[in-house]
Amino acid sequence: MRILPSGDHALLVELEDLDEVLGFYTALTADPPADVVDIVPAGRTVMVSTGGRLDALDAALRAVVPASGARAEGDLIELPVVYDGEDLADVASLLGCGVDEVIERHTGDEWTVAFCGFAPGFGYLTGAGSWDIPRRKSPRTKVPTGAVGLAGEFSGVYPRESPGGWQLIGRTDVRVFDPDRDPAALFHPGRRVRFVDAGRG
Repeated sequence: MRILPSGDHALLVELEDLDEVLGFYTALTADPPADVVDIVPAGRTVMVSTGGRLDALDAALRAVVPASGARAEGDLIELPVVYDGEDLADVASLLGCGVDEVIERHTGDEWTVAFCGFAPGFGYLTGAGSWDIPRRKSPRTKVPTGAVGLAGEFSGVYPRESPGGWQLIGRTDVRVFDPDRDPAALFHPGRRVRFVDAGRG
């Protein structure tokens, strides 16, 4: 673990991998140090903002004992997905299997929101299984709201229409981001997600 300054009011904690990030984030949010304003996890880092002194925050962060098994501790939600994405056959080819097996793998895995970014409500979900799906060589200019995709080790749901280069395997009608809802974002770090096959379009 390395702790680096990030501006005048934050420290960036560098960790080994996503499991360490989730364990550190879980422990930190369960018992945040005094004066902490915000805690933002990412792929290999956790940024912690404070309204107090950085040296005090540094000492508190070094004393954090990461939670073990953090991937299995968040609350679980289920998302129905219609698996009719434009790239479903391509993903099957990349994995060397049939379309039905891709669906079985995607629904059979238990995903965890590792961190959020890219757009409000977009969660980077990591699975327990082995996924390594390259992004599209040519990103789309418009990906529809609710599209479910894969890229690298992650799965995700597009919260609104936007450009995107992920491989699209399906779609959900569940709004993962709704500014009129409290909280607006359905995904938050540590939450577990299980995709449910709602059939083909």
